[in-house]
Amino acid sequence: MSAPEYDGLVAAVTGGSAGIGLAVAEELAARGARVASLDLDVADLPDHVLGVSCNVTDRSSIDAAIARVVDELGGLDVLVNNAGISAVGTVEELSDDQWHRVLDVNVVGIARVSAVALPHLRRSAHPSIVNMCSIGALNGLPQRAAYNASKGAVLALTYAMATDHVGEGIRVNCVSPGTVHTGFVDRMLAKFPDPAKEKAALDARQATGRMVSPQEVADAVAYLASPRSGSTTGTALDVDGGITHLRPRATQSTR
Repeated sequence: MSAPEYDGLVAAVTGGSAGIGLAVAEELAARGARVASLDLDVADLPDHVLGVSCNVTDRSSIDAAIARVVDELGGLDVLVNNAGISAVGTVEELSDDQWHRVLDVNVVGIARVSAVALPHLRRSAHPSIVNMCSIGALNGLPQRAAYNASKGAVLALTYAMATDHVGEGIRVNCVSPGTVHTGFVDRMLAKFPDPAKEKAALDARQATGRMVSPQEVADAVAYLASPRSGSTTGTALDVDGGITHLRPRATQSTR
């Protein structure tokens, strides 16, 4: 039998302790990688995922986290920049502090972690970075001005990083999910007077008629980061249920 796809590789996933990030960590581990979750809260992780405390807004915290991953897992081959936050509001409603916080985590956080990881990735035979973007980069989501702006920057940053490092053999790509059905979404829905109605509205945003699953995003990340995808770089992979490009008629089946 052939070796697992990620056999011998080490992956670090920021924001890897819940939701999409945990799904990514679990999928990479299932494919043979040694995986670390870099997050603010690393309690309650499965035994096969190394929890490493990390704040992506603090360079010294990132330095310590990446050093621990390299020391304990034996190097670094794959970095998944998944950590991110949102904020609700228009440009009139959002405060300067909210803007700074969202951009600091979602954009500068990716740059910080990548900068610390790059010297280690250069030593890898199969180095890869996958950034978590969003349909918000190219679609006007209502009352998500800061979030959309940050994800537009992530898309541009992905292309810039891919260009800067392609000559070193380091591939950089991103995934752009639609609305993903995570525990966070369930907790948000529970606050509405009619959670079922609100969930139906979120499902209906996707042309497929349902929200994206965390596993579907994890599978996309695993494809992009894989040594088998050596010719894929500077790519944004939509995992969005068709929301970006499809306009089906209301009566059209989504089965």
